[in-house]
Amino acid sequence: MANLQNLRPIDNSRRSREEHSESSRKGGKASGEARRKKKLLRETLEMLLEMEDKKGNTGQDNICVALFKRANAGDTKAFEIIRDTIGQKPIEKIEKTERPIIKDDI
Repeated sequence: MANLQNLRPIDNSRRSREEHSESSRKGGKASGEARRKKKLLRETLEMLLEMEDKKGNTGQDNICVALFKRANAGDTKAFEIIRDTIGQKPIEKIEKTERPIIKDDI
């Protein structure tokens, strides 16, 4: 847990240009690796959704049917997912009401 005794201020004036560059380089490499992993996961899921089973149904078809069955059985979360996916999600508005300004000339 952070407290005042173990916090260190970020003081770039104490770090040399080389240290700063090395730290930035490591961060860039880690970020690139994370992006590659996310891309691979996305591509794998897209491939699985497009694959057909023995009946000729795609993974996406099977998921839709399973989701519909759950919603039809009374699963409200499944219903909300279907509703939102087909574009009928209710608009969430936060109304901002302003109080009238009362000027007192007393």
